[in-house]
Amino acid sequence: MTEQRTDPPGAPGAPATDMSLLGIYLNDHLAGATAGTARVRYLLRSCGDPALADALAPIADEIAEDRASLLHVMRRLDVPVRRYKVYAGRAAEQMGRLKSNGSLVRRSPLSTLWELEALRLGVDGKTAVWQALRALAGTDQRLDTRQLDDLVERARRQHTSLEELRRRQVDVAFRATS
Repeated sequence: MTEQRTDPPGAPGAPATDMSLLGIYLNDHLAGATAGTARVRYLLRSCGDPALADALAPIADEIAEDRASLLHVMRRLDVPVRRYKVYAGRAAEQMGRLKSNGSLVRRSPLSTLWELEALRLGVDGKTAVWQALRALAGTDQRLDTRQLDDLVERARRQHTSLEELRRRQVDVAFRATS
């Protein structure tokens, strides 16, 4: 049986929130945020392109802050962290490093392109969770609408920045070498 709660507590006519399903949803996003944080840190260490690293560093900091914001929201909603999902997120990120990239002994430009695309997709998922929580904020006083609006806007800026970096990396990855 799933736990249902009317938010805010005791408000007449407020729609019920299925806290069990919300907990699963938020823990799944926490696993993704864990993977994304590890992925962007790995990319910063391994990309070998100082200009890319400089452009990516502030995004990496924000991605880590966004993960912390998700944990804060989960605490406010009394959603327990499912550690096994956090560990699964870390494992998935590490497994993602095993992909074929056309080079056995050195880092391929294709690896950087793939990682930028993965980060952009992760930011799209993060935007979706913030928007979902924003939709619930109208009936749940535990959710800060201004914070969620700011997180949505920041995720949109991250998406735009990552897309620009991805486009540049397409040129690097597929430029013919002599």
